[in-house]
Amino acid sequence: MKIVNKMKTVSLDEMIDKHVGKIGSVERDAFEYELSIDLIGHAIKQARKERNLTQEELGKLVDVQKAQISKIENSIKNARLDTIMKIFKALGANVNFNVELDHKNLAY
Repeated sequence: MKIVNKMKTVSLDEMIDKHVGKIGSVERDAFEYELSIDLIGHAIKQARKERNLTQEELGKLVDVQKAQISKIENSIKNARLDTIMKIFKALGANVNFNVELDHKNLAY
């Protein structure tokens, strides 16, 4: 007896729509917010390591405790935008934001 396993291929967007929620839903907005916080934390950690700085050294550069840098890098704590910008400035990183409204980029 031969068992055939038929699997359907779906896109990542379809999986997220099904398991998280459709774009514009409260659940999807929360998911995307958490994902963006995670990506910022990862970018800070990566840039800090490339600059060969410890969390404590980076914290001193921006006048925050090592624990706050750790929490931001690990997405445990939401940080204020000005703190995030100070961190990226201390790392010598350029930060660009893309603002989109009704599928059009806003000029700024």
